[in-house]
Amino acid sequence: MNKPSNTFDVVIEQAFDFLSPEYAELFDNSAATAFQHPLWLHSLYSRLASHAGATPLVVAVRQRATGALAMVLPLLRVRRGPIRTIEFADLRVSDYLAPVCSPGVFSQLLADESACADIRRLVRPFDLLRITKLPDGRLPIESLLAAPRRMSMDTNAYATVLVAPFDQWRASAMDRSYQKELAKKYRQLQKKGALGFSCCDDSASVLDALDVMRKLRGPRFQSQGDGDLLQRPEYYDFYSDVALRGLGSFVRLYAMKMDGEVIAAVLGLCHQGSFLVIMSAFDIAGYKSQSLGALMFEQVARDCIERGDQMLDFTIGDEPYKKLFGGQPSPMWAVTQAGSTVGAVTLFALKQAPWLKLAAKRMSEFRLSPTRTSTPTR
Repeated sequence: MNKPSNTFDVVIEQAFDFLSPEYAELFDNSAATAFQHPLWLHSLYSRLASHAGATPLVVAVRQRATGALAMVLPLLRVRRGPIRTIEFADLRVSDYLAPVCSPGVFSQLLADESACADIRRLVRPFDLLRITKLPDGRLPIESLLAAPRRMSMDTNAYATVLVAPFDQWRASAMDRSYQKELAKKYRQLQKKGALGFSCCDDSASVLDALDVMRKLRGPRFQSQGDGDLLQRPEYYDFYSDVALRGLGSFVRLYAMKMDGEVIAAVLGLCHQGSFLVIMSAFDIAGYKSQSLGALMFEQVARDCIERGDQMLDFTIGDEPYKKLFGGQPSPMWAVTQAGSTVGAVTLFALKQAPWLKLAAKRMSEFRLSPTRTSTPTR
């Protein structure tokens, strides 16, 4: 039996205050990502968790001698049918997941068998532990939880390194013919009316752009699964809350306007010299041949460079356009662990999912009448 830790105290704090000064200090000195930012997690737990039927499971580790916060694991208990799952605080809005802890303290925790045992005990019981979207090269959370080694996901994240001035970045990141194509389309767009591009700087412009984003994204994603998250009131409230609270520091919302009306918008997060794209919308129906999305991202890159950003991060997803802007792939990882017989059966089924999809695809080839093939999208 492990002796109690002399260094750390480990507790569950369901009502943890992510807006507290101690968490802000921990986050600033941690290896966490933008998706563990105080504003992001505060809004996620307060606005989304209850709608998803999720119960907060926030593991707080403190230095015993001083009471100072040493690590936070922002987790959730979610019952999916009969399966009791432990998941990271994600709920489909976060692209990168990571423990909120400095590398040095994390190493100390891994060396403290008693503290690790306390963490593993407190997150139980569960049928299935699933932590996906782990960026490459981050803290090994699987070692902390005594879970099997991480496995690569079937998707990557993409980011492009920014260099000043803008023309130099564009020449190094983008194919010359593509540069000429976008320049031509930008001139065509300018001829259609008064074209403007800006970063929203007040609550009115933020809410106006978000409202247009919701309208533009609705028809585009209607046929994909359960549609666009922005159409759900709780998710719209989440993004609005984060955008308004973080305006001017943590969040940027870019808008392109034609004759004063928003025709394209990009929402993203600012973290450690990077701008992370989390959502975009374009009036594709009104500007079918103008490549609004590409023109918008080109302007976003220009603004980021002028602000001194070092990275434009397109985040998770293998959309082809990301490579057109010099985006380089980075692998994403997942950690899964069964905590019961039911969990073991579920985990086995999840691992077979690719084979089931392939089998279904092959079966569809035997249909007597041809069917229309849809274009796969994110």
